[in-house]
Amino acid sequence: MERIVVLGAGYAGVLTAKKLEKKFKKNTDISITIIDKNPFHTMLTELHEVAANRVDEDSIKMSLKKIFAGRKVNVVMDDIDNVDFQNKKLVGKTTDYPYDYLVIAAGSKPTYFGVEGAEEFSHKLWSYDDAVKLREHIHESFRKAAIETDVQKRKLLLSFYVVGAGFTGVEMIGELAEYVPFLCHKYEINKADVSLNNVDILPRTVPILPEKLSDKVENRLKKMNVNMILGAGVVGIGKDFIKVKINGEENVFPAGTVIWAAGIEGSDITNDAASKISSERRGRIKVDPYLRSIDDEKVYVIGDNMFYIPEGEAAPVPQMVENCEHSASTAAHNIFTSIKKSGQLKKYKPEFHGVMVSVGGRYAVARVGTPKMMMNLPSFFAMMVKHLINMVYFIQVMGWTKIFSYLKHEFFTIRNNRSIVGGHFSNVTPSFLMVPLRVWLGMVWLFEGIKKVMEGWLDAPKLSGFFGGANAWYQSIINPGAWAEAGADAVSAATGTAEAAADAVTAATGAGEAVGEAVQAAGQAIINWDIFGLLKVFFVSGKPVAEAGLSDFAFKIDIPFLNSMLDKFVISSDGMQVFMQSFIVLAEIAIGLALIAGLFTFLSAGASVVLQIMFVTTTGLYLNTFWMIFAGIAVLIGAGRTLGLDYYVMPWLKKAWRNNGFARKWYLYHD
Repeated sequence: MERIVVLGAGYAGVLTAKKLEKKFKKNTDISITIIDKNPFHTMLTELHEVAANRVDEDSIKMSLKKIFAGRKVNVVMDDIDNVDFQNKKLVGKTTDYPYDYLVIAAGSKPTYFGVEGAEEFSHKLWSYDDAVKLREHIHESFRKAAIETDVQKRKLLLSFYVVGAGFTGVEMIGELAEYVPFLCHKYEINKADVSLNNVDILPRTVPILPEKLSDKVENRLKKMNVNMILGAGVVGIGKDFIKVKINGEENVFPAGTVIWAAGIEGSDITNDAASKISSERRGRIKVDPYLRSIDDEKVYVIGDNMFYIPEGEAAPVPQMVENCEHSASTAAHNIFTSIKKSGQLKKYKPEFHGVMVSVGGRYAVARVGTPKMMMNLPSFFAMMVKHLINMVYFIQVMGWTKIFSYLKHEFFTIRNNRSIVGGHFSNVTPSFLMVPLRVWLGMVWLFEGIKKVMEGWLDAPKLSGFFGGANAWYQSIINPGAWAEAGADAVSAATGTAEAAADAVTAATGAGEAVGEAVQAAGQAIINWDIFGLLKVFFVSGKPVAEAGLSDFAFKIDIPFLNSMLDKFVISSDGMQVFMQSFIVLAEIAIGLALIAGLFTFLSAGASVVLQIMFVTTTGLYLNTFWMIFAGIAVLIGAGRTLGLDYYVMPWLKKAWRNNGFARKWYLYHD
């Protein structure tokens, strides 16, 4: 038995374990274990959203048991104290974990650079717990300030400093600046009493960005009333102050809250490992081109923990999520190759595709592309790319269920318009208002089904006439002679004289212009869009349509391929027609009953929309029923959970489905 142990369930660790399991899933002699002190994987790049209460805390974590459900990966929750390279084992608080191959992906922690009081008096932002605690602290500061009568004490409570203007610092202060106006409104606090400050010893924000984008970030923060203190070093932090050296002079500022986001170093266990093998500063372990420790080829180091300078580069790989993803793939491949003793080891040659920084939920900057061609994106597209990149990661880690959760938290339940689309997709409409529409839509479908039963749709073929009546006006559109006849009939009916009808026919057949006049005289109106020759859209109104057996207004989307299929297979025989008619009738009755009862509303509303689209593309849909398409869309989600059977049925079904092994393995559920 070859034992592979992955230390750490961060970005790099989770992806490595999943890729290894996929490669070895048919091997019974391989054991894969992932160890972390938490039972969940945390989206560290989104911590600021929770800290400033843009999204719920559950949006940034994923259960390890759910990630590895149905997979041959042992998930262990333990705090590792020591890496014993000599005896090839990890020493944890609970037990020891022997290994044959070790992957170190234990992540990082904040580094304080020896600043006095920084660790004791500042708030961190590097874990799930940090984000939740900081969110509660911010709320508590505003609660206390709301009842504080002393002006200076109130301003102290409302003074916030974020130390560090890199990724974490900028995103945190931007998120907080966006949130402050809503807190001020909630607690009836004057905005002028709130002080927001961003401090960094570097001369500009997010120096990995081009200077132009750094300037955009800084200008955006200033517009959000953030005081930028750049080129200034923090030399001390106390319970209610921060000491900053500006131009060689120390300045002490009152500070109720200091958030430290000024740099990272290896986690405690990484530092322990780094002290025993070759490493660089801040606990980054030296690796060879195959991501193995230069001291032990059975130890792989990836993500933030690795120190590696790619061939042709001057600097080590950055501590970013994309590096975690790339290094995980390389490490998994090389471990598989080493154990199987087949194929070639792969050298690590990362190609990074850019960086993105958000300043609140509505603004971002991004520089993306390929190593040879990078481009800057406007704010909306920069934020959109950030969301798309997150979802690409979620597909790898937890599939549909996490993507659904992400969309829900970022768009569908967002409050205070804090997203790139504002609150336009947020679920602010009470679902009980959909009940009358749902019931009425169901009653219409039930009536249509029963009416067709009474008309004999279950007994004799009707579709030929049904489609034929709709096609009559369609043929009149494409046949000028038919228009001439229709024009003559209409004029004859309008004037009561055969002479007027003959004149209309002569005019209609003489020229295209006269045809148009005849059509207008007949009360007809036509809109015809031809989209790449694949479909045509027609709208017709007037007396000739009514005389053809249709309502005064008709609408049809014509798809030649679909019409051909109908002619060849559906109305080709009486038996097939009766079969299709029976299906339509039963579907209408079933949809109607389900909508009225509020049972399986998503499926029944979806079927309602699909059936209406079938009518649009085959028979012509009359405008007096056109509303049914939009009604079906409106009641599609959640309308059956109010005064409907879905209130009782869906929770039971969801619970049963979540416990299904297939659904859990492929993440085909949502919480």
